[in-house]
Amino acid sequence: MVIEYIRYRVPQERLDGFEAAYERAADALRAAPQCVDYELSRCLDEPAAYLLRITWTSVDEHLRGFRGGPVFGRFFAAIRPYVEDIEEMRHYRPTGISGSGGAAPPSLYQWAGGVDAFGRLCAAFYRLVRSDDLLAPIFAHMDPAHAHHVAMWLAEVFGGPATYTAERGGYRHMLGQHLGLAISEAQRRRWVNLMMDAADEVGLPDDPEFRAAFTGYLEWGTRLAVRNSQPGADPIRQAPVPRWGWGVAPPYQEGPRPAGTRGAE
Repeated sequence: MVIEYIRYRVPQERLDGFEAAYERAADALRAAPQCVDYELSRCLDEPAAYLLRITWTSVDEHLRGFRGGPVFGRFFAAIRPYVEDIEEMRHYRPTGISGSGGAAPPSLYQWAGGVDAFGRLCAAFYRLVRSDDLLAPIFAHMDPAHAHHVAMWLAEVFGGPATYTAERGGYRHMLGQHLGLAISEAQRRRWVNLMMDAADEVGLPDDPEFRAAFTGYLEWGTRLAVRNSQPGADPIRQAPVPRWGWGVAPPYQEGPRPAGTRGAE
């Protein structure tokens, strides 16, 4: 992934139409397979200054794929009157130095209890697996460190450090563990059920918000694993480790809360 930043300083006489132009241009970005996301921000201190952020799958996909593709004409037609107002247009690569501030809700990783919590979860889960008639055959020749590796994966998915990516190779490596296994729907459901049993056993948070997000990932991940494990499957092999968040229900915390959040239990 690369991030393109475009800085504009728009003259007063053209300010009124600028945001409307980007509303039209956004249709092309939404249709572009090379575009991950985008955001246009306006400066509070200097209202004539705007910053457009676009995340692209790669520099080449932006410069060749998007600009040479079928939707670029629509995009450029919408923003053409403002090209002369561009002050900077460059690609940037994230450094990995990022995080949430104190005002942000805790990550699922933090809410669960950190890396130790996922370690306990996976130890309990694979103990259950060994005595399960449906799943034991799949894991009969499991690496002794397998539970630890899965704990690393889950910790990274739920917002913890990117240790699995650094030490195990990230998504591509995890995908490789499932290719050719021909996992059945019955096995998938048992996997989810045992993981939920393990979560109860080790005392992962049981509030509705956490369990909804936690279960959402288990459902998504296992259904993807079933598809990727079938004979003849040709899944995408290069992708980042997913980062799972709270979704529509952030964590409930005691104290003042805005209207529309959870009331009394």
